[in-house]
Amino acid sequence: MLKLLRPAIVSVFVFTVFTGFLYPSVITVLAQLAFPHQANGSLIEKDGAVIGSELIGQNFSKPDYFHPRPSAAGNGYDASNSGGSNLGPTSQKLADQVRDRVQAYRQENDLSPDAPVPADAVTASGSGLDPHISPANADLQAARVARVRGLDLAQVQRLVRENTDARQIGILGEPVVNVLKLNLALDRIKS
Repeated sequence: MLKLLRPAIVSVFVFTVFTGFLYPSVITVLAQLAFPHQANGSLIEKDGAVIGSELIGQNFSKPDYFHPRPSAAGNGYDASNSGGSNLGPTSQKLADQVRDRVQAYRQENDLSPDAPVPADAVTASGSGLDPHISPANADLQAARVARVRGLDLAQVQRLVRENTDARQIGILGEPVVNVLKLNLALDRIKS
């Protein structure tokens, strides 16, 4: 019996050391050396204080800021409760939410009642914490932000272009705008 148990016990011990301690330690050291900003959460600081992460969306609701996608995470943008609404394409509740969000988006951005609205402006992401919006969404919000801040529209549109990230390695995904970075760039402008 001991002949059968000994290899099992040794295997558990060896795999615990390698997969529980050695491998995570090596990966942590490599990540800290090669990608320290990303390994530490892609945190953004302002005046020496951490104000957010490039990877987690935040709620901006004031009219002088660009607004992120809607969030279904907890009570909205709750990183400890991330997740989608799990409402399917045939859900009446989802259809009602989107209809209401489309109407609010058009009103907030002074768009005509039949103006097309980007999907990311009225639907939550799978995690509910997506930090990005589409350039089309940012372009539609630019006039409102410029008007409220008393800035030239061309200046705000230039900021949107400067804060638009291209496709990853040129082919993956779509161009996106990080809302937190864009709003910080806005704050650096004197109106």
